[in-house]
Amino acid sequence: MKPEILLLEPMMDAIEKQLEAAYVVYRPGPAGVAADVAGRIRGIATGGGTGVPRAVMDSLPGLEIIAINGIGTDAVDLVEARRRGIRVTTTPGVLTDDVADMAMGLLLSLLRGLPESDRYVRAGAWGHDPAPPLGHRVSGRRMGIFGMGHVGQAIAARARAFNMAIAYTDRHDMHLPGCVFVPDLLTLAQGVDTLVVAASGGAGSRNLVNAPVLAALGPDGVLINIARGSIVDEAALVAALAAGTLGGAGLDVFAHEPDVPEALRASPRTVLQPHRASATVETRLAMGQLVVANLAAHFAGKPLPTPVV
Repeated sequence: MKPEILLLEPMMDAIEKQLEAAYVVYRPGPAGVAADVAGRIRGIATGGGTGVPRAVMDSLPGLEIIAINGIGTDAVDLVEARRRGIRVTTTPGVLTDDVADMAMGLLLSLLRGLPESDRYVRAGAWGHDPAPPLGHRVSGRRMGIFGMGHVGQAIAARARAFNMAIAYTDRHDMHLPGCVFVPDLLTLAQGVDTLVVAASGGAGSRNLVNAPVLAALGPDGVLINIARGSIVDEAALVAALAAGTLGGAGLDVFAHEPDVPEALRASPRTVLQPHRASATVETRLAMGQLVVANLAAHFAGKPLPTPVV
């Protein structure tokens, strides 16, 4: 008998076919998981943003493993998973470069006005209407990175190619060559003109990028967030952009996805993406293969390739 699993977030066709070959795969409808199915579910494949709602976890008495297609665990109750002996895995490493690329892409797009200039050319306005405003230089900026894990360090490597001065804050000084450690976020923001959020989400980091941090960046400063929307006080961000006390924001993540405040969507000071930092064919396939590998290892009684719990 094939193990029965729940697929809470769509994956690439090639990955879903592998799952369907190895397992009985259920996809919950609007009413959730049918009661006659819930008792047989042994595994969940999900995404970092979707995670596993607590009500779903509670409804699955035979749940053994949650395989997350991503690196975020803030949407899974890890305490409850540990209590119940449910294994949790993620897909670290394979998405690092794409997320770091997105951070730099958002920064370039924001400071050089790429979306606005693209619309200008597409509208046939070139040579007829006034040109878009001048952009701002990216090279030589002072970048602060909040969260210096794998993604943060990959962003720093790219920033060096732009001749940027790099500082960072994290739980401790990692003694990274060419990077200055700053012990707290507010002090970091006071000394840079570009703040990139690459920290982990969860209750411990909620709204840490708050009004004083945004004010410290100043009217020429910009915020780039490719981590979790919960880390930024979204109301404070909206207010700072509207008042011009923050120069701009490049955002891949939001506090209440997929709902994005109208003020952010309408602002000329923002460049926005729908949580797609890891959305390349190459990375999504590699992530999916890790999900497949973790599930296969669990049901074969072998060590998990990338366990969290």
